[in-house]
Amino acid sequence: MELIASGLNFPTSLSFNAEGHAYVAEAGLGFDGAKPGGRVLRLEPDGSHTLLLDSLRSPVNGLTCHDSDLLISEGGNPGRISRLSPTREWTILLDGLPGMGNYHTNMAAVGPDKKVYFSQGAMTNSGIIGLDAYELGWLRRLPHDHDIPGHEVVLNGIDIETANPLPGQSLENGAIRARTGAFSPFNTPTTRGQRIAAKVPCTAAVLRCNPDGSELELVAWGLRNAYGLGFLPDGRLLALDQGADDRGSRPIGNAPDLLFHVTPGQWYGWPDYVGGVPVTDPRFRPERGQPPELLLDRHDELPPVAQPLLEFPINAAATKFDIAPTGRWKHQLFVALFGDEKPMTAPPGSPAGRCLARIDPQDWSLHPVLAGPFHRPIDVRFHPKTQDLWVVDFGEFEMDEQRKVHARAGSGKVWSIPRAEYEATFEN
Repeated sequence: MELIASGLNFPTSLSFNAEGHAYVAEAGLGFDGAKPGGRVLRLEPDGSHTLLLDSLRSPVNGLTCHDSDLLISEGGNPGRISRLSPTREWTILLDGLPGMGNYHTNMAAVGPDKKVYFSQGAMTNSGIIGLDAYELGWLRRLPHDHDIPGHEVVLNGIDIETANPLPGQSLENGAIRARTGAFSPFNTPTTRGQRIAAKVPCTAAVLRCNPDGSELELVAWGLRNAYGLGFLPDGRLLALDQGADDRGSRPIGNAPDLLFHVTPGQWYGWPDYVGGVPVTDPRFRPERGQPPELLLDRHDELPPVAQPLLEFPINAAATKFDIAPTGRWKHQLFVALFGDEKPMTAPPGSPAGRCLARIDPQDWSLHPVLAGPFHRPIDVRFHPKTQDLWVVDFGEFEMDEQRKVHARAGSGKVWSIPRAEYEATFEN
């Protein structure tokens, strides 16, 4: 492998323009003294980088080149999608997207219809705001925004009781208790049969708009956190959807990440199904709480639950993918597997992910083969001129038994794997 760039602060995204110039987005997370605020950089041939735009709402989750412009996805509060021209003219396309939650506004992809598609992650792990929003190192804030459904839903009236950590309340003995229901602010109970209206923008969804940001509309709902999006050569939209965690008020155990074919109007199951299987199935029994109950009643009023194309290994954390443009793996998917965030998102155990994988769309088989020198691979892109495979490494990012984040600023890198090398490495 060739080291293209180093010294980056938690990069998340890579994109090339038609001439082969490379651009990288840094998340803007303030770990280890890194300056808060996302940045967009141009990578230079000598390994240096030129700052194009900074002070973006963190985390910046996406950077997509289209018609020489860069589409930037900011996951802050609120979320935002903007456009940066080659002359550094910056234009806001969409603002006011849901923010201040577990997941965020994710990467954009331009479809065959020239519309801008993007995903909006869920505000919660599994539909109910819990104390994990207060305990997790990257949140530290409660209350935070609740989820918004993309279809009208009917609730089962499932409420979870927790301590109340809001200002003025005590978490010690005798703490004031809170009861929180689905799709509701913290400490807001719900009732069986209660209807929650659909809205746009919503969370846990794929949405689209015109290139100027107008006519925002729902494509599909029920994708928990579709961090990676992309179109196949035949125009089909694929999404990498990250599975629920064993944490919070409604923990779900052993939920895999999923690859979906996204079709308009479909329901992808969140918050009550994982890969077409109800969360009440014994395979999803958590170690950190009671087995989850179904939050929604009247599933028959929703579209049929979509089935995934494949399941990833548990805790692999599939992030982004690209499609091989030529060679022996032409039209096959190359995927970055970021890896687990234990013990925050699951009980302690063996590491998972932290490698690359190949997916054959002929049978949707998964071939995880390359670990490389990566800490946390998060994005992969094929160079438009050389067809070399470039890999973005987020950098050093681990958790200890007290759920404290240990991250090192400046540890992010970009690598290049020559075509001959990745074709031989991904042989099996």
